Amino acid sequence: MFPRALNRAVLPALAVFAVVSGLSPAAADGIPLAPGHRLVSHYEGGPATAAPLPGQAPPQHPFMAPNGRSGMHSDASGSATSPWSGPLGRKPTVTSEKIAALGGECATATFDSAGRLVTVCGTFSGFKVELLEPRTLAPLAEYQLPQRSSTVRAISTLDLSKIFKDTSGGAYFYLDNEDRAVLADSRQHILRLSHAQGPDGTWRFRADDDWDLTGQVPHDCADWTNLRPTGTCDPVTSVMPDWNGRIWWVTRQGRVGTVDPATSRIRSIRLPGEEIQNSFSVAEDGVSIVTDHALYSFRADADGTPVAQWRQTYDRGTGTKPGSVNQGSGTTPDLFGDGYVAITDNADDRMNVLVYKRGTDVPEGQRLVCRVPVFGAGASTTDNSLITWGNSIVVENNYGYENITSLVLGKSVVGGASRIDVRADGSGCDTVWQSPVRSPSVVPKLSTGNGLLYFYEKEPNIWGIDAWYLTAVDFRTGERRWRRLTGTGPLYDNNWAPITLGPDGTAYVGVFNGIVAVRDSG
Repeated sequence: MFPRALNRAVLPALAVFAVVSGLSPAAADGIPLAPGHRLVSHYEGGPATAAPLPGQAPPQHPFMAPNGRSGMHSDASGSATSPWSGPLGRKPTVTSEKIAALGGECATATFDSAGRLVTVCGTFSGFKVELLEPRTLAPLAEYQLPQRSSTVRAISTLDLSKIFKDTSGGAYFYLDNEDRAVLADSRQHILRLSHAQGPDGTWRFRADDDWDLTGQVPHDCADWTNLRPTGTCDPVTSVMPDWNGRIWWVTRQGRVGTVDPATSRIRSIRLPGEEIQNSFSVAEDGVSIVTDHALYSFRADADGTPVAQWRQTYDRGTGTKPGSVNQGSGTTPDLFGDGYVAITDNADDRMNVLVYKRGTDVPEGQRLVCRVPVFGAGASTTDNSLITWGNSIVVENNYGYENITSLVLGKSVVGGASRIDVRADGSGCDTVWQSPVRSPSVVPKLSTGNGLLYFYEKEPNIWGIDAWYLTAVDFRTGERRWRRLTGTGPLYDNNWAPITLGPDGTAYVGVFNGIVAVRDSG
């Protein structure tokens, strides 16, 4: 999902980043390269030929920007697919933008109706909503969000794990059907931000709406005037509209709520003892949310109060694996195919991909379609959304990735990706292919316009060089087609941010120090 857990070796890590940031010349606002970039391959493989995928795109949500440009997972269904063709590997070039001196990772990237990027970037001084020019990545406008409680606690205690276990503060936002960014900030407020160009040519963000959730959500959170709060702080992790335009929101401590934009009426319930760290998905038949205990389908009653339509528990294992943020599924539910929903579990030996029927009239004991174990024994987990297209599912292995210090000095993860298809008659699922691609923590994407999957890859290096690549894999066969070096060093670690495919064929990757763009030039 988004930045997770740094260990207590905080000061050495910060020293490393400070040194790296001054080692290599770069463009004025580009992200610096660490040593070794001349000693590794810059391009491998060969250009692919676009082979669009047959099938029907996920339903277009009436209150969100068009599919492919509305949020971290591309659409309301969580498919992680894009209708546009990403880069094909024809002399791909790389552009980067450094957002802050330290940090600056741009997680969710969306596109307004003119193709400009609207993104939220996390820095040590707080999150910022950025409007970026899509070709140069030059900043056009900025809206400062309040600093997260976890950042205050991390700085005051020198324990950065408090930051990187926190998925709140605006990372999961969406762009609505009027080009407005809708997010929950660290004050437990939901904001709706528009952007416009003034008479002087400059761009600005404006808060059109501000809904205060503190009447429903505990908010005794740390700040610089309250370093040791004694009450409860429950951060809001994600927001999404339903098919009626009602804005749903969830919190880390299991609260599920709604805001009616027309009346500003706020309603919520709590799922006692359950935690929600990821986003959720929405279809006409309900809102799908996964906690660290169960998968739910919700609807809203007449006054907006969430009501569970059904609940399905899964194997949550006996502990948190390296590469997971908590003891539970790391996925946002995927709504796909003929009324299916897919997640992963947290089973101890091997993680399973789980596919369920999502109707409200499914007989007891008949909701599960299949349970497919993936990756190696004792080395499988994911904390990223699945990719779904038609009846196909692609899952990535994140086992072993904890934070930006996990893979320094040439280390990598065991990796792997797998495609699983639900049988046409719904009688079960089959593994189609398995790939050795090592993609430590990225939210991958599929271009249905060209048939390529995009991963962010890092291979082991005996010389200790940390080289990061945008990698294209054939959706049909699992074959790696090409990969392009984006940069070297921890500043190019994507640290749970997604790949996003743009309308002009560019692939964007949020990285620790900002954002990277890869596009064809040939």
